[in-house]
Amino acid sequence: MKKVVLFPLIIFAQFYIAQAKFEIKDGSKRFDVQMSVKSCEGDTCSGEGIIKLIDKRSKQIFQTLTSEDLYFYLNQNQKPSVNIIQLYNEQSPLIFDDFNFDGSEDLAIRNGNQSGYGGPSYDVYVYNSTRKQFVLSNELTALAYENLGMFQTDHKRKRIITFAKSGCCWHITTEYTVVPKKGLQKVYEMEEDAMDGEYVTVTTRNLINNKWVSQSKKYKIKDYYKE
Repeated sequence: MKKVVLFPLIIFAQFYIAQAKFEIKDGSKRFDVQMSVKSCEGDTCSGEGIIKLIDKRSKQIFQTLTSEDLYFYLNQNQKPSVNIIQLYNEQSPLIFDDFNFDGSEDLAIRNGNQSGYGGPSYDVYVYNSTRKQFVLSNELTALAYENLGMFQTDHKRKRIITFAKSGCCWHITTEYTVVPKKGLQKVYEMEEDAMDGEYVTVTTRNLINNKWVSQSKKYKIKDYYKE
């Protein structure tokens, strides 16, 4: 009789991290937020996200938005930040601001790491007073994918500011205005080119009376980039 050798049965259990849920009450003047994300491991959360905007007055759900990859980090209290935009550093999963300077609060939602150098990317929604809901802005979303993370806003000058670079030694800062019913208009650039390793050439371009006015100046790198 042939001997049958029985090998021990090994069962590999898949490690599963349950969906994480958070409440954010201090990010918006109009809304509280109920936010869920597919998974969190350590201090990093990612995956499909659902953002429910709760009207602070009525306590009812105003609108539900989603993200394919709501990627973000948790702070020491195991909570997400909100409304933080730091170049090369923390950028929150949700950013409430008036991006188009029309007086209404808008919302940017983190969607993966698809901006420059694998940085954070955002879907940007503006509040449509006619529809009474947030509507995706393709123009603003493109800015948050094509540059170094989320853009910044200068409310005093009503400018949207983006940052981009190539390697260590070429940087460009670009400013846009919002033209009502037309969209974005680029009005300023500052290019810093330090590719030769000794000098940095700073070129500014300003749109004045629909014409670009350019100026360039060269500095020694050690003098320009003083710590």
